[in-house]
Amino acid sequence: MESLWRSVTGANPDPSDYAGVEFWSNPERSGWLTKQGEYIKTWRRRWFVLKQGKLLWFKDPFDSSTSSAIPRGVISTADCLTVKGAEDALNKPFSFELSTSRDTMYFVADSDKEKEDWINSIGRSIVQHSRSVTDSEVIDYDSSRA
Repeated sequence: MESLWRSVTGANPDPSDYAGVEFWSNPERSGWLTKQGEYIKTWRRRWFVLKQGKLLWFKDPFDSSTSSAIPRGVISTADCLTVKGAEDALNKPFSFELSTSRDTMYFVADSDKEKEDWINSIGRSIVQHSRSVTDSEVIDYDSSRA
């Protein structure tokens, strides 16, 4: 909950929120998105990096290029439930939303392709890092047949 508060208020995230994530090296996806603030509903352009189940954002790409960089915010995709287009909800082209059980965050990409690429990448990360299915709950149908 504390990490959510930090991401919402804009306070720097706790380093434990992204410990072990080498976000400066070979991210799964990175690029510019415009993000809506949680309480003050202004829109700010930020550099986003998706890696190892964490969506991190920085003021610009240079801020994310070294191991000593401090993200402006972090969302764990394990806490996310859905990612989907939000053009109808926001009346903004290329927009999408990312929802947890507590909050929904809104983003705007630079193009429809960028929006779809982000939705697909974040969606894959949600599935890969979901806490709703543990390894012990995964059924291997090939080995369960007699």
